[in-house]
Amino acid sequence: MRETIELSPIGKLHSPFKEKFGIPRQASLIQSCSAEIELYEPYNDHLAVKGLEDFSDIWLIFGFHQTPPASWRPLVRPPRLGGNKKIGVFASRSPFRPNNLGLSRVELRGISIHKGKASLTVSCPDIVDGTPIYDIKPYLHYADANAQARCGFAPDSPEIKLKVFFSSSAEVQLHEIAAQNPSYMQLKTTLEEVLQYDPRPAYKDAQEQTLYGMKLYEFNIQWYVKDQELEVVSVTKIIN
Repeated sequence: MRETIELSPIGKLHSPFKEKFGIPRQASLIQSCSAEIELYEPYNDHLAVKGLEDFSDIWLIFGFHQTPPASWRPLVRPPRLGGNKKIGVFASRSPFRPNNLGLSRVELRGISIHKGKASLTVSCPDIVDGTPIYDIKPYLHYADANAQARCGFAPDSPEIKLKVFFSSSAEVQLHEIAAQNPSYMQLKTTLEEVLQYDPRPAYKDAQEQTLYGMKLYEFNIQWYVKDQELEVVSVTKIIN
């Protein structure tokens, strides 16, 4: 009989990405924004993170909580292979896994202690907002890095696919957003970083004139793609 274990989250990640569409496909691609890890009781005890400030990077073990249960499949179609070629799930980082667990290495940008309770600030991960965090471990370069490692179908970092432009109305909207809230000063840069890798499905028609949209922070972002150019046409606040 197979053994089973029960996992309970130690915290939750607050990410700029409010939906799966548009999330970077690896954690190291976006540098202009951060995410917060809210630790739950009793794991937010400041003693639990003592010494973590001496590490620049950490591993996050998290759950693909938006992936339907029991939806794993033995063969998947990685976007890196164009969304058509199939490989085994264990040769991929697909969210459709037997146990819905994910692993990401992120930069640790800060540790906050308030009234003895800890929270973490990390570089922008490839993780959707509200994702449960099951464990945190320090990254050890001598043990975790291997310059000679073979990386199968993804030997190099993804190529930049699109040149990103902003319409005059989008430029005005971004300026107004930054003026009202200085924490969004880097929003334009973040959009450029995210969209230049082309978040559209890998099987899309490169010539189509579809209006695409995604949610980032509290904003709806809309854009068109023509040839190898992407134009952001609007950046508007989400109205609930």
